[in-house]
Amino acid sequence: MESAIIAMADSMDFSGAGLEQNAKLVGTWKLVSASSRTSAGARSEAPYGASPVGFLTYTSDGRVTAMISYEGRRPLSVGAGTEEKAEAFNTFLAYAGGYTLNGDKVIHHVEISSIENYVGRDLVRTVKFEGDQITLTTPPTPMNGKVQTFELIWRRLSVGS
Repeated sequence: MESAIIAMADSMDFSGAGLEQNAKLVGTWKLVSASSRTSAGARSEAPYGASPVGFLTYTSDGRVTAMISYEGRRPLSVGAGTEEKAEAFNTFLAYAGGYTLNGDKVIHHVEISSIENYVGRDLVRTVKFEGDQITLTTPPTPMNGKVQTFELIWRRLSVGS
């Protein structure tokens, strides 16, 4: 056990380089656009509806929070039934946990999620930086009965906005 702990410590970067690299991500980002492509090549410019709202926050201490609300969500009625609640659940995604930035990959280490199946999993995204925007691309992911790759473009919000 002690040798495993020592091996883990040896592999950790205590130089601050990881925190320096994370600085490119630190802040709050607002969803600009989302698209998807199936393994068969079919493209959708609106996998979350035409005007989804999303926020993605990375902190300097290695934490991430992600939320996406599909376009056209309706308020729940008083005494909402199962179908109405299921629709609300199916049109909102949120998760939080730690993250690691490694080259052109950011890995979200999910600790809590609106989709319980994500808890304890690592969600790997390719990240591309362009000015005040980042593009996150998923690996092929099963969703709604199809294997799809998602591309989400996020714009950094200025402090206080």
